[in-house]
Amino acid sequence: MTAPLGKGVQDTVIKTTEPILEVKNLTKHFPIKAGIFQRTVGHVKAVDGVSFFVNKGETLGIVGESGCGKSTAGRTLIRLYEPTGGDILFKGKNISKMSEGELRRSVRKDIQMIFQDPYASINPRKTLGSIISEPMITHHLYNRQERREKLSELLEMVGFNPSFINRYPHEFSGGQRQRIGIARALALNPDLIIADEAVSALDVSIQAQIINIMQDLQAELGLTYIFISHDLSVVRHISDRIAVMYLGKVMELAPKKDLFEEPLHPYTQALLSAIPVPRKKGVQARERIVLKGELPSPANPPQGCVFHTRCPAATDICRNAVPEFKEVKKDHFVACHLF
Repeated sequence: MTAPLGKGVQDTVIKTTEPILEVKNLTKHFPIKAGIFQRTVGHVKAVDGVSFFVNKGETLGIVGESGCGKSTAGRTLIRLYEPTGGDILFKGKNISKMSEGELRRSVRKDIQMIFQDPYASINPRKTLGSIISEPMITHHLYNRQERREKLSELLEMVGFNPSFINRYPHEFSGGQRQRIGIARALALNPDLIIADEAVSALDVSIQAQIINIMQDLQAELGLTYIFISHDLSVVRHISDRIAVMYLGKVMELAPKKDLFEEPLHPYTQALLSAIPVPRKKGVQARERIVLKGELPSPANPPQGCVFHTRCPAATDICRNAVPEFKEVKKDHFVACHLF
């Protein structure tokens, strides 16, 4: 049994058509080193020319297979990884070119991250109060009394009793630890939160609780999310628009209704065909699309369209030319030579 997901919470969020984040041709390549002298002999193209925007107050979902580059993209956006190329514009400022000092002064407070592993992302030697208060102390926010009040407020927001302040992480379950991660991310009053597989390590019923908390907080605080996940059902529930990644590139980007009802890219169609559909009278079963071949290595991606080696509709142009990522319908973008 799964816990019920929140009803209509997202609809109360004030969304705008003003982008809070614009990503233009973002790349992140990791060097491959070999030999005694550790010379660079190649690069892993984890993120390879990704472009999208996120409007204030909305949730952009990013989905794809393991190894497609979605988590690397999230960490590069927040500059945990230094971008190899491209531009990251946050509130009109190009943060990809900023020094660490400039980032700390003007941006770090406004973009926060919730990590995948609630066990590894929290210091086991610190109390709950210390973990959540640390960002406020680091950025010199509030005096001691104000921090104490803010801490109690954050604990209540994520469903904790303020009396838990002196407890240690080992006293909490995985779902409770992820709530600690959410409270820590909220401590600096951010505008944008990047959730990297924030519920994938949790039981399904606990996933629903965490998603409900995130949606309630978005409605209450006007937050903007980038929600990274491999779980299409979770992304469908929480997102306004969805970007589908494959081998470091965005294959398709569209509002969730359009993406699920009329997917255009062959890779998106294959992904959606894997979602189980309950058998109902009068409802036609979805045809399963099985992709052939193995996922290519990002260290040696195919020429042309990176998906052509597994695409059932590939032609000669797909093998030789990189498709343009273009808008083929209103707000519906696709990188495919078929359009």
